[in-house]
Amino acid sequence: MENKDFAVFILTHGRPNNVKTLATLKKCGYTGKIYFIVDNEDKTISEYQKNFGIEYVKVFDKKAMADEVDEGNNFDERRTITHARNACFKIAKEIGITYFIQLDDDYTAFEWRYESKDGKKLLVHKITNIDTIFILYLDFYKKTNFKSIAFAQGGDFIGGVENPYAKKRPLLRKCMNSFFCSTDREFQFIGAMNEDVNTYTTLGNRGILFGTIPMISLVQTATQSNKSGITDMYLRFGTYCKAFTTVMMHPSGVKVSMMNSNNPRIHHSINWGATTPMIIDEKYKKQ
Repeated sequence: MENKDFAVFILTHGRPNNVKTLATLKKCGYTGKIYFIVDNEDKTISEYQKNFGIEYVKVFDKKAMADEVDEGNNFDERRTITHARNACFKIAKEIGITYFIQLDDDYTAFEWRYESKDGKKLLVHKITNIDTIFILYLDFYKKTNFKSIAFAQGGDFIGGVENPYAKKRPLLRKCMNSFFCSTDREFQFIGAMNEDVNTYTTLGNRGILFGTIPMISLVQTATQSNKSGITDMYLRFGTYCKAFTTVMMHPSGVKVSMMNSNNPRIHHSINWGATTPMIIDEKYKKQ
């Protein structure tokens, strides 16, 4: 990595011997700094330190971080990634890093989606030069006012080449799962569940910019198939509580609905017209 002021933060809990994202980054040719963000309630901290080195395992006070944020419930339950996300900004400042990307610990690939020559299929190419991808995303991030930008996810391309994201390639106003961040643009994640959606809807409603940039996407282990971490919380409280947390945070623009897929489940549904301000530049104003 030519950018020495950048690092990858892998947010992880209870999986010191199963950090898939680390192996994936190495397979994709990443050469930069990597830190593992672990909370002080994790019983496997010593294993993380043994596996990756004490200097690269950053431990934060989970209860202290929880006391600083609206968790959106009274469950007294801290098995959530929210507090690790918020701790990243403090950790970055402590180690002298300005730019970083937050990644979960269960990614299996990064992919480039592109149209076939005849325009009939959406093809996939595995990324092997992730350094270049990070540099390009950082360049865009530095030149814009986005609080955070993210890679796309597989679900963003359902429908293949007919998917409007694949056809028009717009910059989406959501930001999920992976987050390019800066200590100069700090913000707070809210809600113990659905923290990414809670954050980009509530802050987006105030005119703060978040964005997902096709056509680079990440591939992640299926939700609730990987043991420990946030999976335990979802299994305990269900997807209704997850989706309804966002309804509580932004009731004028979010409702609970059903996700139509091979495995139908309760999910959030966002009314973007009631969520993100759509302000036209004054230069277009009629005289």
